[in-house]
Formats: sequence, C-alpha cells, structure tokens
Amino acid sequence: MTRRLLLSYVGLAALVLLSLEIPLGIVNSRTERARIIQAADAQADAVAAYTELSLTAGRPGAVTERAARCARRVGGQVVVVGAGGGVLAAAPGPPPAQPQDMAALRDLRAALRGRPATDVRVSWLGGVSHLSVSRPVGSGAAHGAVRITLPTEAVNARILRVWLLLALAGPAVLAVTVAVAFAFARWAGRPIRRLEEAAHRLADGGPVPGVLVRSGPPEVRSLAAAFNTTAARLQHLLASQRAFAGEASHQLRTPLAALRLRLENLEPAVARRARPSLAAAVTETDRLARMIEDLLAMARLEEDSVLSGPVDIGAVCAERHRTWQPLFAREDVSLVLFAGSVGPVLALPGAVEQILDNLLSNALRASPAGSTVTMELRLHTPAHRPPRDSRPCWADLHVTDEGPGMTADQRDRAFDRFWRAPGAPKGGAGLGLSLVQRLACASGGEVALREAPTGGVDAVVRLLSAGPSGAEPCPGKAGRPGRGVSALPA
Repeated sequence: MTRRLLLSYVGLAALVLLSLEIPLGIVNSRTERARIIQAADAQADAVAAYTELSLTAGRPGAVTERAARCARRVGGQVVVVGAGGGVLAAAPGPPPAQPQDMAALRDLRAALRGRPATDVRVSWLGGVSHLSVSRPVGSGAAHGAVRITLPTEAVNARILRVWLLLALAGPAVLAVTVAVAFAFARWAGRPIRRLEEAAHRLADGGPVPGVLVRSGPPEVRSLAAAFNTTAARLQHLLASQRAFAGEASHQLRTPLAALRLRLENLEPAVARRARPSLAAAVTETDRLARMIEDLLAMARLEEDSVLSGPVDIGAVCAERHRTWQPLFAREDVSLVLFAGSVGPVLALPGAVEQILDNLLSNALRASPAGSTVTMELRLHTPAHRPPRDSRPCWADLHVTDEGPGMTADQRDRAFDRFWRAPGAPKGGAGLGLSLVQRLACASGGEVALREAPTGGVDAVVRLLSAGPSGAEPCPGKAGRPGRGVSALPA
C-alpha cells in the first residue's frame, strides 16, 4: 500500500510539474522574444526619425554619429541606406554586405518602399536565432531605410538559463514530494499493516489481541474497530466449537458404549424370534457411534489451523495395508498394495491415515467375496514445468475396488454429507467421502471418483509432492483447489 500511495503521489506531482514548467518555459521564451523585438523596433524608429531630421537639415555626418551611439546601446549592427540603396552610415564597422547586396535584402526592400519589416527566425528552444528590424526614413516616399541587426546569443542564454532552472527545480520539487509522500504513506499505511499482521495471526489460529489504531484516516480506524469485533466473535465461536467437540466426544461415547453393552447383555434374555431385531439395534448403535466419530472429526478439521507438512505416503500406505489386511481376509477380499517411490507429500498431520481408512472401509463394504481391492501410488507430472526441474509435482493415491460401481451422477453426489448410494451396504453414515474430500482439500490436494476398469470405483487422491526441503511444493500448479469434486486429468 505504501508503494502504491507513493507512486500515485509522485506521478501526480510529476504531471503537475510538467503541466506548469513546460508552459512557463514557452511563455518565458516568447516574452524574451517580444521584449527584444520591441527594443529593436524602438531604436530603429528613433534612428529613422533622427536620420530624416539630419538629412533635411543637411547634416549627413550626424547620421554616422547617431548610428554609432545606437549600435553601442543595443550591442548590434546599425546600417543606414539612402533611397537608392547606398550605405549612408554603418556601425560599429563596415556593412555586412556590399551596397548592391544590401538593397537586395527583403526587409530593406520593404522599408525602402515605406513598409516597416522585421525578420525573425526561431530556434528549437523558442528563442530568437536571427533578428533584423528595418524602418523607412520619412513617411510616404521613403528617403532611405534603417536596418538594425541584433545578436541573439544573450537572449538565447537567458532562455536557456530559465529552461535549466526549470529542469533543476522539477527534480528538487519531486524529491521534496517523495519525502512528504513517503511520510504520509507510512502514516496512512501503518494501521493497514497492523491489521494485515493481525489477520495473518487470526488465519494461523493464533491469539489476536485488539488492534489499537489511534492514528491514520478515519476509515482505517473504523475498519480496525470492525476487525477487532469480528476477530473477537470469531475466536469466541472457535473456542465454543472446540469446547463442544471436546466435550461431545466424551459425553456421547460413554452412553453409546453403555447402550451397546446393555443390548449385548440382553441377548440371552431375548427370545429367538426377537434376536434379529436386537442385532439390528446393535448395528444401528455401531452406525451411530461411527457417525458421531465422523462428525467430531469434521468439526475438529474445520476448526483446526494446522499447516500441511511433509508426510511419507509410502510408509503410511504400507502401515494401513498391514492394519486392514486381516479385516479384508476375514471378508474373503484381497488387499493389494503397489507402492512406488513417490517421495513425501504435503498433507495435514494424520490426514493420509484418515483418508485411507475411509476409502478402504468403503471399498470393503462394496467389494464382493473373492474380489480384490488395490492400493496404488503413482507419480503425476504436469505437461508444462521448468525444463531443469526433474521433481514430480503430484502424487496420486488410487484405491480401486471391484464392486458394483457408481453412475456418473452418483459419483458427483458421493461427497455430499449423509448421502448414500441406493442399494449401498448397511453400516455407512454417508460422511466418509465428505471427510476424505475435506482432508484432501485442507492438505492442498484434490479428490475424485472415477469408473474403474474392473467395473467398480477408482478413488483418486492427488496430493502435492514436497520439495527437497520438505516444505516447498514443486512448480506446475499453484494455489489450492476449491471445495467440491475436482475432475482430475488422467
């Protein structure tokens, strides 16, 4: 923000300076030009009037003396010619051209015909590069003409000095503007920086004390007050949710466990024809317990602010394979693991274990006896990535079953909470895939369900590969995917 404010202030100041200095320099050049032309006109009129009086009085020698005094006064060349173009007087030296050439000058020809003339040529700076003024001697039929040629070096020097002064004043004013603008931008941006730091602490889950903003614009102070109120309410809600999750996990497990124990103890006293209903009640109790565990896990995930870190997904897959294999063998379902060397991935602590447990539980319920469930790790490298970067950017975890599978619409809805496919085996709560999606997205990855070649479901979890330092993902895909089911490319 400070940089943007500074650039805007300096840009505006530069625009104002250019809008003022350039017209000022042009006006100064025109003023200097008009001043020297007016001075030359006045001197030429005075010399022409004096020459007319001197010629009328029969004193042509006075014309030379007058021309010399005028030349010294203006610092230029003064030439007086007669009606035929002959030179009557020239000062401070001989005329710049021969008599026949003098009469050929355009301004002198005009003056000999009784019309005053001025010859001005303007240089690129706007100053006068050449100036000559000619005036007729007498009115009506001219008795001669006076031509004054002025050197323009002094005028050009004065104009150049003004342009240089303007050129030096501009950076000086800009430097002062930068200093003042930087101080103001820092003053205006300091509360914003405090709010930004507090927002980062709030996003990281840390305690956020009230942001004290007693300076800065009124809008920023109002924003700080609103942020303090929002942060306090959010922290209170998070604390309440955390307390609820912790208390509910203890308060609900105990009565459910007691209820299941009482139902099991009732089995000897229940008639044989009522035992299927008792078994169904025990099953529903187990389902309710799993549902509560999933809900509490999702509540803890939504409130948790743990950052992703490197996880050895190959070791996790091997450990979960050993854990689940006896359960699969009891149901006469084979569990096969193909774990290639994919390296560590970025994931929340414990997220990969929960993802695998939910996917394997779903696969086991959907798999018929004698079928196979496959766990496989694959590398996925984007097509567009730096040529010298040989690291894989993604690791794909596939859990494939040979069950009845799902239609495309069912696969799209499978991540909704409490949704269960028609004809799905009993015992599920409809929260497992929703929890898998939240864990994958919170870890910076994606999840999708595909149709398996064997007719079942291929659940694909894609996670970012960890960099060499274990904390930096490979290039190729930036940012986190949004919530919802992602259509992962094959």
